[in-house]
Amino acid sequence: MYDVVVLVEQPVTDWDARQITALHHDSAEPVHYHILLPVEDAAARVEATVGSLATSEMMGTTALYLDETDFEALDKEVRDEGDRALAESVRAFQRVGADADGELTADDPLDRLAAVVRKRESAEVVILTRPHLVAEMLHVDWTNRARRKLSVPILHLVAQEEPDWESEVEDEQQASDGDQERD
Repeated sequence: MYDVVVLVEQPVTDWDARQITALHHDSAEPVHYHILLPVEDAAARVEATVGSLATSEMMGTTALYLDETDFEALDKEVRDEGDRALAESVRAFQRVGADADGELTADDPLDRLAAVVRKRESAEVVILTRPHLVAEMLHVDWTNRARRKLSVPILHLVAQEEPDWESEVEDEQQASDGDQERD
């Protein structure tokens, strides 16, 4: 079995699943995709929000208004959203005929990625993110950090929706018609 770990920061679209599986269409052995989707820890999420909103006078006192029930409700909301996103991602791979499963992680994404790659003896990693130009330029993005940490091939892809080919053809036709009118 050729095992590929796919680290994602948002649900995988059908287009992205097709692009990723196309990379392995000529594999001599069956390919399995293991999707790793990070989720935020509820307490860390609240802390970050409070930290970004708080002034020096409010710092430390705002958290006192949140009780354990609030944290549990927020944690459940985050987990439910993560479960939905993971299930959606696995289904995207399955719709293109791929063997896939996945997991959520509240750990540091790269620490968990390294552990999963070692445990599964994965042959390859695909990292699927939105564009992060500054992080990529400074080489502190997931892909560059993973390359320093792991000794398997790592490919970075930028997540995207399926192109609307019909709109592109219509736009080209309109541009062509406009050129003909000017002549």
